[in-house]
Amino acid sequence: MTSKKKRKTEDIRAKRRKKKTRFFFLAIIVLAGIGFLAVLFFTLSDYIDLIPGKAGAPKKKERRQVVLYFSDANERFLVTEKRLIPKGAGPEAQAEEVIKALIEGPKTDLVGTLPEETRLESVSIENGTASVRFDGSLVEQHPGGSASEAATVFSLTNSLVSNIPEIKRVRILVEGEAETLKGHIDIRTPFAFNREIVARTPSSE
Repeated sequence: MTSKKKRKTEDIRAKRRKKKTRFFFLAIIVLAGIGFLAVLFFTLSDYIDLIPGKAGAPKKKERRQVVLYFSDANERFLVTEKRLIPKGAGPEAQAEEVIKALIEGPKTDLVGTLPEETRLESVSIENGTASVRFDGSLVEQHPGGSASEAATVFSLTNSLVSNIPEIKRVRILVEGEAETLKGHIDIRTPFAFNREIVARTPSSE
């Protein structure tokens, strides 16, 4: 027959075993909880990093498709070229991006209409008229000739009017208040979209 003292000892040992077992499982639960929270934290961190405007997030500029007008190989007509460019925050910023793309030149076999050295100084829009100011290099580096001047004027005008609803007319301003680019076209008044100079091809539709 088990003595009272022995039973008491066994009860104490059993309680200790239960206590150790409970502690063991509690430790596992705590560690599992910590692991889950760590995974959740890193997952949320990756998600937050992808939110635009958050610090440390890779800033990828939104882009939009535009239709640019460049000269054909014979420099007689304007032909359209579709291009993806950064999307500006407002009409003026969008106009700047269009003009920068024109200065950069075509990606196809078309001919550029603005000298590569041209530097855009500012764009402002008021009552449907965009005033586009360039530095003197637009005149200095321009090849001249009535056809080239017309291509420059209407490549710029058509590209801005067709891509930015707020622009109906374009006024070209050059450092020193030039009256023409090379003596053929008066640039002192705004220009409207010119359909006659656009080549009648599927790409212009």
